[in-house]
Amino acid sequence: MFDNVELSRRDALKLSAAGVVGYSMSGWLEAMAQEQAANPQRRRSCILLWMNGGPSQMDTFDLKPGHPNGGPYREIQTNVPGIRISEHLPKIARNMDKMAIIRGMSTREGDHGRGTFYLRSGYLPQGPIQYPTLGSLVAKEIGAVDLPLPSFVSIAPYRIFSPAAYSSGFLGAQYAPLMVGEITNFNQQGGQDPYEQGLRVQDMRHTDDVTSDQFNARIDILQEMERDFVERHQTVAARSHQTAYQRAVSLMRTSARTAFDLNEEPGMLRDAYGRNMFGQGCLLARRLVERGVPFVEVTLGSLPNNPIAWDTHGQNFQNVQRLSEILDPAWGTLMDDLRQRDLFDTTTIIWMGEFGRTPRINQGQGRDHYPNAWTTVLAGGGIRGGSVFGRTSADGTTVEDPRPVSVPDLLATAMGALGIDHTNQNMSNVGRPIPITDRTAQPIREVLA
Repeated sequence: MFDNVELSRRDALKLSAAGVVGYSMSGWLEAMAQEQAANPQRRRSCILLWMNGGPSQMDTFDLKPGHPNGGPYREIQTNVPGIRISEHLPKIARNMDKMAIIRGMSTREGDHGRGTFYLRSGYLPQGPIQYPTLGSLVAKEIGAVDLPLPSFVSIAPYRIFSPAAYSSGFLGAQYAPLMVGEITNFNQQGGQDPYEQGLRVQDMRHTDDVTSDQFNARIDILQEMERDFVERHQTVAARSHQTAYQRAVSLMRTSARTAFDLNEEPGMLRDAYGRNMFGQGCLLARRLVERGVPFVEVTLGSLPNNPIAWDTHGQNFQNVQRLSEILDPAWGTLMDDLRQRDLFDTTTIIWMGEFGRTPRINQGQGRDHYPNAWTTVLAGGGIRGGSVFGRTSADGTTVEDPRPVSVPDLLATAMGALGIDHTNQNMSNVGRPIPITDRTAQPIREVLA
């Protein structure tokens, strides 16, 4: 859907102003985003595509056609000879030269809560240590202190399995995520729709009966009171409360808030991403990293009447096909869009859930929890595209070659792609230094660019 005409960033801006280029570049903030994308010193960003519930590797990126465990899906050839994936992911298949499939994941956590915490923090929940989630770690390492937008945005999160897996932990409130479109009820209906209301950040403006001068005066009084209180009460709770208000006010007082206005985007581009929560969430993620946000995550795990649809204990093949039809256009268009805007080489994409699904198909035509041998995917900046690391057995039950990949290995690899030293340490809430990943981590050098 994108033209292959090569334009300089400055020319694109001029054409946009004349209505020639079909991208939304309204206002100074859009121009700033474009200039920032072209800046060779631009900071890196990360987009996590979180597949809540645990996606089936056997029906996405590690099919076993012809085996009884294989199921009904066919493989299709990607744009990299020899790499094949599900027939329901055709747009992703056309981007395989920019992606690395890790087919050798092997962990021990088959519980949703523990698995979610482990994959998102790199550590198992233990004792009093409040481990931070991946987004908070990345935000601390590569975020800009003067950015008016939050350094970590979580789109459509589903925290019920493990609220602590979305916490900034011992890093503090300044690295906590802004949550947009959160699914808060296990029985919430229509998790992917309606997306328009769900993706709005509430209370971004003062009410009509309050003038701007009145609003600013009230904020100034509040901030003065908070500064005085924090000086007298040096507690985590007091500083967290102050930080939350400062972040909210900063966002309200700048045009950065328009980053959340998807109506600035052309209708055709929004259609390409998919008119659903995940598709529009991926578009929002692109808008945020374009403006310097270092970490954005978008959750896909819900279908109407099914808030954890990747948890396919029953009707696996129907649900995975429906989810793939949401995932494929959104992720594929995201890759295209990032490339068109010169953001691809500085944006690392992670695709993962808390574990995989059993190779064996149960009596309900479903697949159960399976952490023994499963798949994650990395793409974008810092990743050697067109690569596969790991091989599972013919029946999909074990990792055969070259070695099982642990959660610390995976996260250390992602950190390497982002230019972050995974051995960096942070002081924990118990006064003990904790490295970003466990000391046992072995980054997968074969998939790093």
